[in-house]
Amino acid sequence: MRVERSPRFDRAYKKLPLEVRERFKEKLRLLAESKFTHPSLRVKRIKGTTAIWEASIDMNHRFTFEKITGGIRLRVIGPHKVINTP
Repeated sequence: MRVERSPRFDRAYKKLPLEVRERFKEKLRLLAESKFTHPSLRVKRIKGTTAIWEASIDMNHRFTFEKITGGIRLRVIGPHKVINTP
């Protein structure tokens, strides 16, 4: 699966604690292997959008992405409140 990252994602990712970044890497692997269906990811479409999805890293952190040809484009990552800000 091809993975692209937005500049906003890269900036937010660098600010995360190491343990959250490590958990994210595992969730990204699960996302690719399970084709978005692994229960621990809790993947759902963001309300009011047609192409933006979110997935959980843990109970406090999540990330958003768009499905693109051959993979995904990561949009933003962080605590729940960060995801809900445009």
